Amino acid sequence: MSRSTFRRSTIAVILGTGLAIAAPAVASAHVGVSPDTLTADEATVLTFSFTHGCEHSPTTGLRITMPDGLASVSPTVEAGWDIVVERGDDGLVDAVTYAAATPVPSDLRGAVSMQVRPGEDAPESFAFPVEQVCETGVNEWTEIAEEGQNPHDLDAPAPVVSLTAAAEESDAGHASDAGHGESTASDAAASDASEAPDPLAIALGAGGLVAGVAALVVAILAYRRRSA
Repeated sequence: MSRSTFRRSTIAVILGTGLAIAAPAVASAHVGVSPDTLTADEATVLTFSFTHGCEHSPTTGLRITMPDGLASVSPTVEAGWDIVVERGDDGLVDAVTYAAATPVPSDLRGAVSMQVRPGEDAPESFAFPVEQVCETGVNEWTEIAEEGQNPHDLDAPAPVVSLTAAAEESDAGHASDAGHGESTASDAAASDASEAPDPLAIALGAGGLVAGVAALVVAILAYRRRSA
């Protein structure tokens, strides 16, 4: 193999390796949300985070659109972020914009949060489309997986949280178990009481034992007199 051929092969390998490493990094870049579940009829603080910019351009803001089915939205006041709340005609929050006082470099983690509470007719899941604005460029994390589609196959997925059952249902089960436990404890106490020995029987038994010992002593003394 000539030197030129070897050199071209080496460059191709290096470029291929670089693309292989870069591809997962690009695919994993997104705006995440934590936790990924909401409980019915309960308020939960959601944190939206990112660790990238727009092709390495620092992030200057996030605009998060609220999905239908939320009864209330309360953005968290945090140092380093200015907040603008957009409301609809019904008074509910339609979108929240967080503007960074200082742009967030693409190699640092940025995060904002808000408290939300599902409404009575909440869906099984909530998607929060996010527009990430940078000094140069915009990333729109707005894609929502269709039924049967893997969210990881999306290029720019919107953060999604699912809805879980209200805590009262599980509490009712615990209350039932607790009642069963109390009943079992009462039954055990009653059983112990029925199995407890009768004091009168104990006294009579002790008296009989003493009388028997006395009779034995008398019999031994009488035997010794006859033997003498």
